[in-house]
Amino acid sequence: MQAIVVAKPYKFVPPRRGTFWPGVLSPLLPAMLRGHGVAAVECRGAEKLAASVAAGRGIMLAPNHCRPCDPYVVATLGRAVGRHVHIMASWHLFMQGRIQRFLLTRAGIFSVYREGLDREALKCAIDILTEARRPLVLFPEGVISRHNDLLNPLMEGTAMIARNAAKQRAAAQPGGPGVVIHPVGIRYFFEGDLNATVEPVLRDIEQRLTWEPCHGRPLIERIGKIGDALLTLKEIEFLGSPQPGELNARIRNLIDHLLCPIEDAWLKGRHDGDVVARVKLLRTALLPDLVAGQLPEEEKEHRWELLAQLYLAQQLALYPKDYLTADSPMERVIETVERFEEDMTDRVRRVHPFRAVVTVGDALEVSQDRVRGGEDPLMKSLHQGLESLLAASLAEKRPGAHMQ
Repeated sequence: MQAIVVAKPYKFVPPRRGTFWPGVLSPLLPAMLRGHGVAAVECRGAEKLAASVAAGRGIMLAPNHCRPCDPYVVATLGRAVGRHVHIMASWHLFMQGRIQRFLLTRAGIFSVYREGLDREALKCAIDILTEARRPLVLFPEGVISRHNDLLNPLMEGTAMIARNAAKQRAAAQPGGPGVVIHPVGIRYFFEGDLNATVEPVLRDIEQRLTWEPCHGRPLIERIGKIGDALLTLKEIEFLGSPQPGELNARIRNLIDHLLCPIEDAWLKGRHDGDVVARVKLLRTALLPDLVAGQLPEEEKEHRWELLAQLYLAQQLALYPKDYLTADSPMERVIETVERFEEDMTDRVRRVHPFRAVVTVGDALEVSQDRVRGGEDPLMKSLHQGLESLLAASLAEKRPGAHMQ
């Protein structure tokens, strides 16, 4: 389990508001992106963002979140229109060493506590939009999906932050420029040798499974065999034996086996729907006593076991149904293999070269008032905008872009 949960009292980490450090760090973006295998970033629709900047609007950039380097990509977009950005990021990133914490805050990044209600982070985000000095970047999916072409459910807090900022701007400047949300689609195009890239990873995984490397077999066949084996191992661990049925049904069954008993014990009833939201609710229930540091050692170990089960359930949910087929784009193959490696080792080796395409969608005007009842129209428009941007990038034709 990666260290995304921190059993320490949370303290909000504010961003630095000045421009000196962002100016110093901005020229380093290409090098930081190369460290993640991204050789180039292409910005499309930047004129839409530039128009919102020129109009003096409070601007929220809402990108999909498919790879860890997405913040660097969006910062490159800000650089293209002459604006540094503020980014909301999970608190655990600030707890991974003093140097990283120093650089994150100087770059204008601030923390949010995802295991509870973080009023200071919400206030900071609203203030940034109200002041309109720099765009605010908020990833509405809330987690790294590691899949380019599909969108996870979006967090309702995105609209809440935008609407509160719209109210504050209207009160301060009646009739003045308001707040807008720009959907931002990020897609990575792999431009290297697919077989040479994934073969070492597949070979290492097969050796971990005590198999002879399956050289010569089609990639999709090897990946499918590994995926079935990894799921079977978890079924044996938690259910006692391999389970029958279709792969996606088995994944859903295991997720419910992991989450439902914890929901019964801690939330007084089971929840349906999005697994990421279910996991967040359970972490919010499990963590306060652990953070307080007054639990007996046996109970501490039990809580960490439960948190590990939540992590596994969320990871399982991020394998999209029918995402990988014989005619899938190369990126889906790489993403699936990366997720295998991440789930087995908590690390992912660098894959390169990628070309990142970041596309700005049309500005969504933020109303001060939400229509009561039913789906939030602002979140619906944001979801549709992001899906449209991702679909357009997926349709882009490239030589050799699909599995052979």
